[in-house]
Amino acid sequence: MIQTKIPGVSLRFASENDVEQILAFIKALAEYEKMSLDVEATEESIKETLFGKRAFAEVIFAELDGRAVGFALFFHNYSTFVSKPGLYLEDIFVYPAYRGRGIGKVMMAYLAHLTLERHCGRFEWSCLKWNTQSLDFYRALGANTMDDWVTLRISGENLHTLATSFKKHRD
Repeated sequence: MIQTKIPGVSLRFASENDVEQILAFIKALAEYEKMSLDVEATEESIKETLFGKRAFAEVIFAELDGRAVGFALFFHNYSTFVSKPGLYLEDIFVYPAYRGRGIGKVMMAYLAHLTLERHCGRFEWSCLKWNTQSLDFYRALGANTMDDWVTLRISGENLHTLATSFKKHRD
């Protein structure tokens, strides 16, 4: 448990017992981002990927008087340019009723602290362009947008097609 100066607010790392709460946060975030139909996560898949044989990411909760009111899911990436790992924030979300109390800021500050503690060279994340409230929040923390970079993604059928094409290169 990591105590904060915000009355009643503490941070803690999630455990396998928190899978249901993690999924609830993911669904709430997806609803906020107007992407509810894109959620494929289940309690079983979260348990396997976060607490299974190989943990692919970590989660911290912000708790107010013992109740989870915010979460952040993050993992390590790697920068060849700085030759160090980085910390990548996949998701951060605070329930709307608890916003404006500094909870998001303390989670971001803790993740920045963790970035340095783990000798990472960067702390990065993405934000939807329409989400000006979050962009303003991140800029107020000192974050810079990387306008020269474009996020790319291959998923679904296109991912399967590209992966299948590897056979041509292997045979």
